[in-house]
Parts: sequence; structure tokens; C-alpha cells
Amino acid sequence: MTFVLDAFAQEKDATGVDQVHFVSLQVIQAVFFGICVLTDLSSLLTKGNDNQEQERQLKKLISLRDWMMAVLAFPVGVFVVTMFWSIYIYDRELVYPKLLDNFIPAWLNHGMHTTVLPFVLIEMRTAHHRYPSRSSGLAAVCTFSIGYILWVCWIHHVTGVWVYPLLEYISPGAKIIFFATVTIIINVFYLLGEVLNNYIWDTQKCTEEGKEKPKLD
Repeated sequence: MTFVLDAFAQEKDATGVDQVHFVSLQVIQAVFFGICVLTDLSSLLTKGNDNQEQERQLKKLISLRDWMMAVLAFPVGVFVVTMFWSIYIYDRELVYPKLLDNFIPAWLNHGMHTTVLPFVLIEMRTAHHRYPSRSSGLAAVCTFSIGYILWVCWIHHVTGVWVYPLLEYISPGAKIIFFATVTIIINVFYLLGEVLNNYIWDTQKCTEEGKEKPKLD
């Protein structure tokens, strides 16, 4: 599963031909699901093994997997899907100009902006993830959001182009409000993921306990 916050910047080369540079943060989801696979393989290999060092390393992997799921994979992944398609339906030129169709096939666009959501939900349903404390989790989400916003602003500073066309049409004050709103929304999705994770696994635990409870005559 890949999480993508896509960006592109156009620039003119010496011949005046448009060059499209497509920038992506897919690496975050790639790393996350790579860790998921590594955790599953390590769990299988260490099953029935009394090696305490291997168990300690496995616990570290699980903790890292759970942290990435809580702070990055779920909130940012859900944000990308909902925001991208909402803006796309309203006016695709604001987020994914038609020009990009010449470089990025439709299946790849869906792979980056659609499949993220079902895959992250499947991961949440099939593996229990221990969330960090709410304060530290929200702090990490805010740190990531601010870091990404600064990265977007840095690209504009260097190239003179906003990687998201939407930002070209709003005033500096509106940009501040927009960035603050984005940060708040991602935090809300973090809380949603926490609630959903607790609901799924608390419900499953209650179901399993109900099956194990002996019947009374």
C-alpha cells in the first residue's frame, strides 16, 4: 500500500518545452508495509524460539510498525484519498491538471490516490496496532504536517512554482488558513484511526470471549 502526497512542478527548458516533475512521498507507505512484511516474517521465524534477543528485536519492529500505522499510514493515507478526490471532482485543475494524463496513466493515478484507503483498512483489520499516547501521537502528526508544509513552501521558494496548483489561486492569508486546516484534518483522521482500531479489536475480543464462555443449563 502506498501513501502518496503527490506534487508536481512545471518548468521551461531551453527549448520552451514543458517539463513535468512528479514528486511523491510514496516511500512512507512503502517503508511502512515493508516493515509489516518484515515483522510478519520475523514473527514466523522466531515462533517457538526462546532466543530473547530475537524476541526483543521483534518487539522493536512491532512498535515501529504500530507507530507508523498510527501516525503516518492511516491519517495521511485517508487524508490523501479524501482530499484528492474531493478537489478532483470539484475542479481537477486545482490538484491534478489534465496535462498529467500525458505522463501518468489512469491506473497509476488510482494506485496512488484510491487503493491507499482499502489497503490501510485491511491492514488495520488484520493486525492489531497499539497506538501511542494521544498527546505524543498528535504531536508526531503535527510535526509531520508542519514538516511537509515547509517542504512545499521550500519548493516554491526555489522554483517559484507551487507543487499544488490550488495554492496558486489563494492569497497568503488564505494559504495560512488552508495549511492550518489541513493540519487539523490530519489530526482528526489520527483520532478516527485510534477510535476505529479500538472498536475493531475491542469488538473482536468481546466476540472471542463470548465464544469461550461456557453455556449454562
